[in-house]
Amino acid sequence: MTNKLFLLSLFIITTSAALAGGLLTNTNQSVHFLRNPARDASTEIDAVYTNPAGLTFLSEGFHFSVTNQSVFQTRTINSTFAPYATANAGNSTKIFKGEASAPLVPSFQLAYKKNSFVFSASGAITGGGGKATFNNGLPSFEAPISMIPLSLSAKGVNTKLYSVDSYMEGRQYIFGLQLNGSYKFSNSFSGAVGFRMNIVNNGYKGHLTNIMINPVHPTLNPTGAMMLANTFFNNAATAAQNVSNSLAPLASSTAALSTLLPASQISQLSAGVGRDVSALKASQVQAMYNAAAASYTTSAIGTADKQLDCTQSGWGVTPILSLNYHVENLNLAAKYEFKSALNVQNKTIVDNTGLYADGVNTPHDIPALLTVGMEYQLSKKLKLSGGYHHFFDSDAKMANDKQKYIYGGVSEFLFGTEYAINDVFLLSAGAQVTQTGVSDEYQKDLSFSLDSYSVGFGGAIKITPDLRLNIAYFFTNYSDWTKVSTNYNNIAPVTSPKEGTDVFSRTNKVIGIGIDYKF
Repeated sequence: MTNKLFLLSLFIITTSAALAGGLLTNTNQSVHFLRNPARDASTEIDAVYTNPAGLTFLSEGFHFSVTNQSVFQTRTINSTFAPYATANAGNSTKIFKGEASAPLVPSFQLAYKKNSFVFSASGAITGGGGKATFNNGLPSFEAPISMIPLSLSAKGVNTKLYSVDSYMEGRQYIFGLQLNGSYKFSNSFSGAVGFRMNIVNNGYKGHLTNIMINPVHPTLNPTGAMMLANTFFNNAATAAQNVSNSLAPLASSTAALSTLLPASQISQLSAGVGRDVSALKASQVQAMYNAAAASYTTSAIGTADKQLDCTQSGWGVTPILSLNYHVENLNLAAKYEFKSALNVQNKTIVDNTGLYADGVNTPHDIPALLTVGMEYQLSKKLKLSGGYHHFFDSDAKMANDKQKYIYGGVSEFLFGTEYAINDVFLLSAGAQVTQTGVSDEYQKDLSFSLDSYSVGFGGAIKITPDLRLNIAYFFTNYSDWTKVSTNYNNIAPVTSPKEGTDVFSRTNKVIGIGIDYKF
């Protein structure tokens, strides 16, 4: 047992209620996206985020939009590892489920147009946006613990059961404040420059406590009752050290132990190390018991209760360029967001895992993003739209260089349509197909990315000529990812079962409501 039980919590950033977008980026900054994800060539108020150059097609004056999104997500890992069977009614498969919810994910967009100029601002949770809770821990927590009965039994201490109380929760927010300046060069062409200030606030809490086992030991636990693993290993270390100390007076002798001690003691010493020691010198047997004491002490440390309470903070700036071209019924747009290089710094309240030292910095770059989009007004009532996103995730530094397991980055393909029933009611719908660029090595129980398709639909109601209500529902279907490991979680000794399988799955549902107002 080692402190790596909490190692993967460093990647909790994607276990929060992640919204649409790449590994570290949310692209759904308003309810408009939820009812039609293909907004990359928008010329409405949501273009403050999606297409700043397209804001030059707004009417003169102020435009304001505010949205709230309620996000509900589950993450499930079906973990199959033979040692689980000892504490799972003989079943080697366990289900670990995390639930994430964010009932309040607000955002706003504001724009002011005067002649050919537009100045705009937006505020949103541009990454993360919720809290994930694993009430029964994770496979990376439990797999090392499940090895204890097998390891002890292999040493002659018959052990059949284990139990543990494990818990992990994490929250992650990247707050983004964006400012843009847009200019209309001609009736067809406009451009914009801007930047987004990104403020990261992460928090992790967890514990791994009450690790119990039932070793059958003639002196330390003769009845084989369930007991704290930490207590057993501490007692075993003390017992081994006492035996070593008892051999100290004989350590200088070069004679075989069988000539120095009675057969009954030789038998006990042999049982303690699992081999016949009668022909060995006392110093050799003493070294064995010293090694055993050190090993038991290490196990005692590894099975002691562990607590984690840590927050992380940091900030970075994203420069943004945007272009828009309009001709007749067709609107084309492109936007490029540069990589935001940033680190997050630990502020640790408690951490006896030794992995979150207070003040330590960890890479947390936000990747560059390229979007292109089009809108075509097919008729007075019907509009079609499409778009493409590419996140350059493999170029953004992550904790433990995890970006090297991303091949190129995430790609998204978006399609949508809007239909104006009349001057008051508007219906819209769209879809997004996401292709993740990660490898098996990237997929961990606290950080995994899945291919998916999303569908959003909703509508708008014009309450007054200047006030519009938007409502939408958005859901995502994810493809399961099966990861087969020849050395599960890198904790199985060579002599023990090593194969394991994780099946990662996820659900995601979002409800959005917002208003647009111009004045």
